[in-house]
Amino acid sequence: MAESVTIARPYAEAAYRLAQEAQAQAVWSERLQRLALIAQDEDMAALMGNPRLSVEQVADLFISLSQGNDPIFGNFIRTLAENRRLVLLPEISRLFELARSQEEGVKEAVVLSAFPIDGSQVASLLQQLEPRFGTRLSARVEIDPGLIGGVKIAVGDQVLDASVRGKLDAMAVALNN
Repeated sequence: MAESVTIARPYAEAAYRLAQEAQAQAVWSERLQRLALIAQDEDMAALMGNPRLSVEQVADLFISLSQGNDPIFGNFIRTLAENRRLVLLPEISRLFELARSQEEGVKEAVVLSAFPIDGSQVASLLQQLEPRFGTRLSARVEIDPGLIGGVKIAVGDQVLDASVRGKLDAMAVALNN
């Protein structure tokens, strides 16, 4: 995973710079998200690895699926295809969104929960957390059954642990002292 982030980061940064220059961050964001979903499809993964298809054919397919005719975006996709990096589109898209959020003053809050939480609960949680962290937040929810209950939230290097596991760990430390 760390290796894919390392490889994807320069592509995501280049994509963001290109989108910024064209003042089309929202359009590029939408296209990258769409292509990221397509790249994760099993049939598409098999197609990308098919030796009977040329790099140009695969690139042209992805460009046609991006639902746009921006030559700069097309060249970006062709570069990914030539370097066999289309498989990194999900990571490139995530890093692109992170750069976009930072420019807009929004930080990502990683919400670890023992159980699935719905969109209204996440929105309510973010509304309570934004004044505490002093910034607008977007959430990425991950499930961690090891928490037993509650949530653990990380924003940058700050962590707020309101999980049952965190409380049990704190109690164990207090009892040992």
